[in-house]
Amino acid sequence: MIERVLAVRMVCAAIVGFAPLRALAETPPQPPSPSSVTIDQAIDEALAHNLTLLAERSNLSIADAAIVTARLRPNPVLSLSADHLDWLGTGFDETNGGGPSEYAARVDVPIERGGKRNARNEVAASARTAAEAQFADAVRTLRLDVTLACIDVLAAEATRDLVADTLRSFEDLARVNEARVAAGAIAPYESTRSQIAMLQFRSTVTKAELDLAAATARLRVLLGRPPSNPLDVSGDLSAPQELAPIRVDDLDSRAFESRPDLRALQLEEARSTADLRLQQANGKIDYLVGAEYRRQQGVNGTSNSLGFFFSTPLPFSNRNQGEIARANAQIVQGSQQVTASKAGIEADVESSLHEYTVTKELVASIERDLLAPARNAQEISSYTYRAGGSTLLELLDAQRAFNDTMQSYVDARASLRRAASRLNAAVGAEVVR
Repeated sequence: MIERVLAVRMVCAAIVGFAPLRALAETPPQPPSPSSVTIDQAIDEALAHNLTLLAERSNLSIADAAIVTARLRPNPVLSLSADHLDWLGTGFDETNGGGPSEYAARVDVPIERGGKRNARNEVAASARTAAEAQFADAVRTLRLDVTLACIDVLAAEATRDLVADTLRSFEDLARVNEARVAAGAIAPYESTRSQIAMLQFRSTVTKAELDLAAATARLRVLLGRPPSNPLDVSGDLSAPQELAPIRVDDLDSRAFESRPDLRALQLEEARSTADLRLQQANGKIDYLVGAEYRRQQGVNGTSNSLGFFFSTPLPFSNRNQGEIARANAQIVQGSQQVTASKAGIEADVESSLHEYTVTKELVASIERDLLAPARNAQEISSYTYRAGGSTLLELLDAQRAFNDTMQSYVDARASLRRAASRLNAAVGAEVVR
C-alpha cells in the first residue's frame, strides 16, 4: 500500500515538473527579424535591441530609484535598556541598598532643518531630467551610427554590383576572343591576355564581397542581431531632399533648441544649482527630540517615570563648508561646459553644412560632366575592339577609366548621404531627407 502511494506521488510530481516545460514548448516563437530592412526600419530595430542603448536606458531606472531615496524621511530610533540587574548574585535588598533594577524604553525622532528633504527631491528630479536628455542624446548618436552603417552597406553593394558587371563583361570578352581564336580572327595570345585580365579582376570582386560582409557585420552589431541572422539593406544612394531652405544662422538656432547633449549640460547646470541649495541645507544643524519611559523595581516598591530629551550638535567646526564650495565650483564648471558646447555645436553645424554643400556640388558635377562621356568612351572602345579597330590594352584603359568614374560616382553619392546624416545629427533635427 505504501509503495503504491509513493508511486502515485512520483507520477504526480513528474506531471507537475513537466507542466512548465510543456507550457514553454507550447509558447509561440518570436517572429524572426526581416532579412531586408530600410534605413528607417533599421533605426527602429536598433532603438529596440541595441545593447549599448539598453544599458543607457538603465540610467533612467537608477534616477527613479534616487528619487525614491530622496523622498524618504529619517527613521525614529528605539532604545531599550535594563540596568542594575542582580545577575551576579549581590542580592539587592534593604540591607545593602543596591539597586533597584531599572527598565527603560526610549524613542528619539530626528528633526531635519533647512529644507533638506525638499532640496534632496529637487536634486533627484533634476538628475532624472538630465538622465532623460542624456538618453535622448544616446538615441541621436545611435540614429547617426545606424544610418551611416546602412549607407556603408548600400555603398558596398553598389561597388559589388559595379565590379560584378565589369567581371561579366570581361567573361563575355574572354568567350568572344576564344571564338575569334577558333575562327582564326586573332592570335591566341590575345585570348590569353583577355583571360588574364578577367582572372585579375576576380580579386577585385572578392575584395568587394569582403567589404560588403564587413559593413553588414558592423550594422548587425548595431541592430543587436545574431551573426547567423541574414541582413540586407533595401534602398539606393539617391540624393537627399532638402526639407527647407538651409541657412547657417537658422541651423545654429535650431541646434541650440534641439540638441539633447546641450540640454543635458543645461540640466546638469540646474542640478548643480539644486545641489548647492542641498549642501547649504545640510550645513544647518538638525535636532534630536526623544521621550523615555523608565520603570524601577525595588525592594520597597516600584516606580514609573517619564523623561524628555533634546540634543543638537554645536556647529563650531563642521558647517559643510567643503561641499558648499564643491557645489559652487560645479556651477561654474557647468556654465563653462554649456558655453563650450554651444561653440562646439556651431562648429559642428558649420562643418557639416560645408561638407554637405561641397559633396552635393561634386555629385552634380559628376552627373553633369563625367557620366555620359565615360560611358560613351567605354561603349565605343568595346565596339571598336570587337570590330578589330583597337587593341586590348586600349580597351582595358577605357574600361579602367569607366570603372574609376563610376566608383567615384558611387563614393560621392554615399558621401552625400553621409554628409546629410551628419548635418541632421549636428542640428538635432531632420533638415534633409
